[in-house]
Order: sequence, then structure tokens, then C-alpha cells
Amino acid sequence: MKIVVDDLSGPEVARFLDEHVRQMRSITPLESKHALDLDALRKPEITFWSVRDGDALVGCGAIKRLDAGHAELKSMRTAPIRKRSGIASLLLEHIIAETKRMGFTRLSLETGTAEFFLPARKLYEKFGFIPCAPFADYQPDLNSTFMTRKC
Repeated sequence: MKIVVDDLSGPEVARFLDEHVRQMRSITPLESKHALDLDALRKPEITFWSVRDGDALVGCGAIKRLDAGHAELKSMRTAPIRKRSGIASLLLEHIIAETKRMGFTRLSLETGTAEFFLPARKLYEKFGFIPCAPFADYQPDLNSTFMTRKC
């Protein structure tokens, strides 16, 4: 598998992200949905990675620069047919290393509280993320879990 910075110009990644946003909207109330669409991911403060297995797009993830020392993990997704195959762990390990290399000292995230998000929360805990208060522009929300870790 290969993890690369992606410029978000290909139709395959556009479809992959559209599926992600649609899935999040089907699970999470609209006012609690924080998944970024393609245009939002193209902002200069975002670094986006794709995971490819041969020619197949099997995962993605991004970070958003919040300030000089703090970044937010965004858009983590594994292709549904490849869940539980180690892609998310491989990608998260890569993103944490890259975040540290970029000079960030803290990486935070928001994820859902629904049962659907339990595997994600367990993955983040495995990688040292702990619960935290809402950060950046987030507000307390019964549908959101906030987590953070030092890089």
C-alpha cells in the first residue's frame, strides 16, 4: 500500500469523498455533521492523503492546521469493503508522524458518539487519543466526541 499527498483533482477521490459525506449525513444529524466536502478539503490549511493499494483508492485522511502547534484530524475513511484490514491504523500512524514532522505538538479530532463510530473511537484510543473539551470552533454536542493527543 502507498500513502500519498493528494491534490484532490481526480474523479475517483471525488466519488470516495462524496460517499463519505453522504454516509455521515445519513448517520449524524445535519447540525452535528462536521465532515468536509471536496471544496473545503482544498483549502490551504488542509493536507490530504490518499491510500492506494495498486490502482485502488482504499482510504483517505487529512489534517487541518488550527494554529502553529495544533492540527485537527479530518476525513478519515476506509473503503467499506476494506474495513478491518489495517488501512486505518497504517494511515493514522502515517498522519501522526507527518503531523509531528510538520512541527505540530497537538493533534485533535471530532468523531461521532453513535454506535457506528465505536470502531473509530477505539482506534483513536489505541493511538493515544484521550477525551478532551471541544476545541477550535466546536461547541458541546451530544453527537460529538472530542479527542486529542500530543505529537
